[in-house]
Amino acid sequence: MDRMLTAANQFTADETGEAMVGFVVEDDSPEGLPTIYVLDTISPDETAVRRSHTFQQGDALQDEIIWWLQENWHFHRERHRGTDALSDSFDVPLRYLGDWHKQPGSMIQPSHGDHMTALTWLDDEEADLDFLLVPIVTVGHLPNIGESDLTVNYINVPMENGRVMRVDWWYVHRDVRVFQPVHPKVVPDDQLPQMMKYGWHVVDPDRLNMETLALEREGLLVSRLLHECDGEVPLEFCFFTIRQGASFFLLFETRYDYPQSPPKAYQAPFVSDLDLMDPVETFNRLWQVAKPIEDPPGWEWSADKYLFQYMIAIEVEMGLRQPHSVSIPVSFVDYGEFTEDGSDAADPDSVSDMGAGQALSDERGATDEKTEDGAP
Repeated sequence: MDRMLTAANQFTADETGEAMVGFVVEDDSPEGLPTIYVLDTISPDETAVRRSHTFQQGDALQDEIIWWLQENWHFHRERHRGTDALSDSFDVPLRYLGDWHKQPGSMIQPSHGDHMTALTWLDDEEADLDFLLVPIVTVGHLPNIGESDLTVNYINVPMENGRVMRVDWWYVHRDVRVFQPVHPKVVPDDQLPQMMKYGWHVVDPDRLNMETLALEREGLLVSRLLHECDGEVPLEFCFFTIRQGASFFLLFETRYDYPQSPPKAYQAPFVSDLDLMDPVETFNRLWQVAKPIEDPPGWEWSADKYLFQYMIAIEVEMGLRQPHSVSIPVSFVDYGEFTEDGSDAADPDSVSDMGAGQALSDERGATDEKTEDGAP
C-alpha cells in the first residue's frame, strides 16, 4: 500500500501503475477460496506512457525484476524447505498477479478497455494466466467519518493533503470473464516473507551492457547468468569469458549491489565437450573446477571501475600481456603535414579518442534471462 501511495503522489494528474507479484495459497476445505498475497509492486521503466486518461505499461524492466525475484524465491524454497526459515503455508511459487493502476476522478471500477486488455492476456496461451488481480487507485476522496464493519472491496489510505487514496480490488478469472470485487486485508510486513533487493543488472541495465561490450571489445567471448555462489540469496550475477584458443576461462562473480561491492574472479580450465550454447550447464561445470584468483598487487576496486579493467590487471599479473599494453583513452593528432614554418597543419577535426574508453558506450543489448511462473 505504501508503494501505491508513493506512485500515486508522484503522478497526481496522470494515470500510473505497477505490476504485482506474490503468492496464491489454496484452501483445502470443500468450499475454501484461495488467498492471494501481494508482496511487491514493480514500477515500469521510462517507456511507460502516462497521461490524464491513459496508462500503458512498459514491461522490459518489470519482466527482468520479476525473473530476478522468482529465481531468488525458488532457491530460497529449495534450500530452506522444512526449516523455520520457510513457513509451510508460503512454500509456493512466486508469481505475477496482475497490475494496479490509477484512474482519474472517481472511476473506481475497471474500464471497458481494462476489461478487453485483461481478457486478451488471459486468452494468451504463452502467458499461461488463469486470473488477474486488477486494483484501481483513485485519489482526492474525503475521509470517512466513523468506522464500518461492512465487507467492502476497497481500502482507504490517508494522504498528506488530508484527502484519501482509495484502492478498489477487482479480480477476473479466465473462466468467468467478468470483473468481481474481492475483499482486501492489509497484513503487516513482519508476517510475510520479504522479497530480495533488486540486483544491479536489472536496476542499471546500461551498466550491464557497457560491462559486456567492454569485455567483448577486449577480445573475449562473454556469457552471463544468475548463479548461487555462496549458498544463500540473493543470487550472484556472473560472467564467464574466454579468449579464442585459450586453455582456461575467467569467471567473474558480482553481488546484487555491484559495483559498490567488488567483483570476484576465478580461473577454470577448459573442459572438453562443453556446449557453449547452454550457458547454465557450461557455468555449472566450470564452477565445479574453478579456483579463486587473488587480486593483483596494488589493485584496488572502486565503483567507477569496470570488469574489463579488473580483467586487464589479472592478465598483466599472469604475464599474459605487458603492462604498457593496457588500453587507456588517449588523443592523437596526425603530424604528417606541416606548414613551411614548421607549425602543425593538422585539421583539428582529425583528433580522435582511441582506446578502452570507447568500449564504454551506451549501446544496449538483449539480456539472456526469460520470465517464468506466469510473468507476462
